[in-house]
Parts: sequence; C-alpha cells; structure tokens
Amino acid sequence: MKRDPGTAPPAHETIDDFLKYLQVERGVSAHTLDAYRRDLAALAQWMDGQKAADPCGLQPPQLRAFIASEHRDRELSPKSLQRRLSACRSFYRWLLKHGRIAADPCAGLRAPKAARRLPQVLDADEAVKLVEVPTDAPLGLRDRALLELFYSSGLRLSELCALRWGDLDLDAGMVTVMGKGGKQRKVPVGSHARKALAEWRRERAAADADFVFPGRGGGAISQRAVQIRIKQLAQRQGLFKHVHPHMLRHSFASHILESSGDLRGVQELLGHADIATTQIYTHLDFQHLAKVYDGAHPRARRVGKKG
Repeated sequence: MKRDPGTAPPAHETIDDFLKYLQVERGVSAHTLDAYRRDLAALAQWMDGQKAADPCGLQPPQLRAFIASEHRDRELSPKSLQRRLSACRSFYRWLLKHGRIAADPCAGLRAPKAARRLPQVLDADEAVKLVEVPTDAPLGLRDRALLELFYSSGLRLSELCALRWGDLDLDAGMVTVMGKGGKQRKVPVGSHARKALAEWRRERAAADADFVFPGRGGGAISQRAVQIRIKQLAQRQGLFKHVHPHMLRHSFASHILESSGDLRGVQELLGHADIATTQIYTHLDFQHLAKVYDGAHPRARRVGKKG
C-alpha cells in the first residue's frame, strides 16, 4: 500500500532503510554499499533543493530532471550518470516490492550512453614476468603466492584478501570464494600457484594464521596494501604499466578466452551474473586477432603504407 504522504519519513530515512536492506539481506560488499550511498545521497540532496521530502512521491519528470541536473550542474560523465540511474532503479524497485509506491517512476528513463573502454591487460609474457618475483626477497614467498593465485584463478581483490586456508584445497587444485551478492563459486588453482601457496604455508606454519594473506594483527590484509604492493612489484619486475589487481583478473579472463573460446566458461570462472559483463573480453580477443592479421596477411591494410 502506498504510504500516506503526510506521515512519510524524510528522504534520508527511507534511503537508510534501503541501504540496511542491501547490507543485511542482500549482503552486498562495503564497496558496493558505499557506491549506493553516494548516488542516493545525491538524489536526497537534489530533493532537499526541490523542497521534496518524500522519495515515494517523485514522478518520472522529476527523476528525469534530477539526472539532467547532475549532467548540467555537476558535469557528470555518461558513465557516472548511468551509475546514478542504476542506483535509483534499484531503490525504486525495492520501494515497489514493499508496497511503498504504486508504480516505478524510473521505468523508461535512460542515461546518455557512455563510450565503452576496454580493460587493459598484460600479455602472457608480461604476466609471467610479473608473477615470477624472487622468493628469496623479504616477503618473497608471500608475494609469489599472491600474484600466482591472482593470475591463476582470476579472483577479485576482495575475494583474495578475505581468503582463508580452509577455502583452499591444494591437493585438488581448487579454491572456494564468496563473490558478489554472497554467491559462492569454486575456481581451479594452477600448478604454479599451488606450489607457491604450499611454500608460503610452510613459511607461515609457526604463525598459525587463519587468513592466507594476513595483515598486521593477524586479520585479513587490506585491499589498499595489496594494490600498493602489486604496483611496487610491477615496477621492480620492469613492467612500466599501471599494473593493479584487476588487471591480473582481466589478463586471466582474456588469456583463457583467447585459448579456449569458451565465453560461458569464463563467465563461470569470473563469477559474472550477466554474460554481457564477460562479453567485453571478446572485444579484447578480436583486438589480438586483428593485430595478428595486420602483421601476417600479405594483403592486410597497414597504416602509413601504400598498397
């Protein structure tokens, strides 16, 4: 039943109810929760400026005006506007499901299309060069195990940081991870990663640590610490790209798809809910094939050459 506008809570309270639902019932990550909080806070701020107290009373023209205002006044990019609208859609679907509104005011609303940027990847030689860090250096065994596992299994940064020894079955070569939305999946662990992890576990045996990669105090290593470390290691290994954890995940997916052509399999390995998210790697694969063609075919068109 639609709530009586006279007794409706302020916009901020209704949004807080939704955020609690995402955290408690949906189990979204802290990163995702923060993104929803920022986007819906922008909606609440715009409503305050419009003297609109109840988000349940907003109509499609008003939400369209909100998106237009974010574009005009804040000069947000199409990608940021799409994220704003996506948060609003989720919010209003929740309101509709719980009977607080009679119709979804986001239905039919569209944000400007954003140019799709292809993710940067390491080629196979660069990936091998990165993961084969010296193990005799301080923290060398840990760094080798961390990089090998990242590239071997295509984990998300949050999944790797939260990993416990009980999640790993080195004999079977499998790791169980908890992905987005609390979805569990099993991913193979390659032979080089298994060897590196076994050596790291022997090194850590006396410490009796629960987490595979503990931080200070024995808890899980922070995501920021891993990001900084990978950047340092890439520079030491002579890779002068902006190397980050997600680049290893992209490289894993691209190399698997390039070799197998199995898009559905890559989707399962990455834990993507929608295959459309995985399809971006087919564009990466085509780029590789196009380079091969341009470099090998006698009738290929080469920029700057007359034929």
